Amino acid sequence: MKVKFALGIGLLLILSLGACSLSLADEEFTATVQKFPFRVPDMTVIGAPRWYKIAEKDTLLDIARRNGLGYNSLELLFPKMDAWIPPRGKRIFLPTLWVLPPSQHYQLVINVPELRLYFFDRGSSTVQTYPIGIGDEGWESPLGTWQISEKRPNPSWYIPASLQAKYGMAVMPPGPENPLGEFMMKFSAGAYGVHGTAMPWGVGRLVSHGCIRCYPEHIRILYPQVPTGTKLEIIYEPVKFGQKNGQIFVQAHPDVYKKIPDYRKYAFDKLAQYPAAQRVDQKKFDVAITLQSGVPTDVTRIAGDDSSLKMAEFSQE
Repeated sequence: MKVKFALGIGLLLILSLGACSLSLADEEFTATVQKFPFRVPDMTVIGAPRWYKIAEKDTLLDIARRNGLGYNSLELLFPKMDAWIPPRGKRIFLPTLWVLPPSQHYQLVINVPELRLYFFDRGSSTVQTYPIGIGDEGWESPLGTWQISEKRPNPSWYIPASLQAKYGMAVMPPGPENPLGEFMMKFSAGAYGVHGTAMPWGVGRLVSHGCIRCYPEHIRILYPQVPTGTKLEIIYEPVKFGQKNGQIFVQAHPDVYKKIPDYRKYAFDKLAQYPAAQRVDQKKFDVAITLQSGVPTDVTRIAGDDSSLKMAEFSQE
């Protein structure tokens, strides 16, 4: 009986993934460059939230990709919603706003817990941002400051020795099965790179062997813009502070690699170091770091304001 149950669950998972692949393949996904103005330190929240009405045949993966989000962004907000058959006709909140990550170089910045990449142009004081897939447990994406050392269109994949038996080859040529996709930007941390993917459903997930995966339509945008030699910072910051229109926001994400023994202590230690900490409502801040919804939330202290945290209800769907 247990064997039959396991086989049934396995078949259901395969069919679900197959349905997802068909759904993603049926639609031509495109993207255009979107640049957001920023200014440190008083304008570091970019984008704006949107609402979306779930259509027939939509999956949460389709909705995320269509709106420049990784799957994690919707999974955090709607943990109880069926990803494959979300409720038709329901209007949902899309978290298409972000607090900028801290940076030393303001060129390429990847924030691992957020599963997101930021590409800064200091000349125009604008920034672009794109969702990514990162290394799975045991294959964690490296942290540090690197530079883009090489760029390759239609890259071959030089398969790690530990995986060559699985794939039956040492080098996988370009093509639809190649996990590197159409473009590869290697960075100076060994064999790692920022690249496209043959499996777009993996964006917003821990799926790779350490590389950074982008939606195909996003790597097509990034690749021609990023010159060799660009600085790349890969940071691990689940709690970010930002400002916009005089208000203070916090954006909290889960500790995806389980690096932080006490998340709450870590968050309040970060708050204590924040220059405008005295303007933060600690009750609102506590709710935000408890939810870890990934939504930038206004935590500005307002005299006499005991209202509950804005946007908190969206995480309860």
